[in-house]
Amino acid sequence: MTLTITNLIPAEALARLKDNHLVNERAALVDNPSVDLRPVVKLFLPTSAAVWLITEFDEKEGLLFGLCDLGLGCPEIGYVAVSDLLTAIGPLGIRADRDTTFIAQKSLNGYAAEARWLGYINA
Repeated sequence: MTLTITNLIPAEALARLKDNHLVNERAALVDNPSVDLRPVVKLFLPTSAAVWLITEFDEKEGLLFGLCDLGLGCPEIGYVAVSDLLTAIGPLGIRADRDTTFIAQKSLNGYAAEARWLGYINA
């Protein structure tokens, strides 16, 4: 089975991610600082330490924005290409998945500060 963005992220969550992108896109147009949003979804690569906490989806560019950790001890806020996530395969041949139990407890910057201290995303 080919993994698609709608297989990975439900339509309701995708809509929230798109709305979040528009909020920060509008803020940038008027030179306002970006809004520190709570992650909408947690994605991970089973059998590895890779985790992504996603706050925005730029559908036009095919990019997700959030806190990204490839499991190398250097979590960072940035973009990940949807195509990269959909084609990522873990050590046992398992593709990216969504944590269906995830509920954000803090903002993206809150998770990022903690992750920089710990060296990994704790969510």
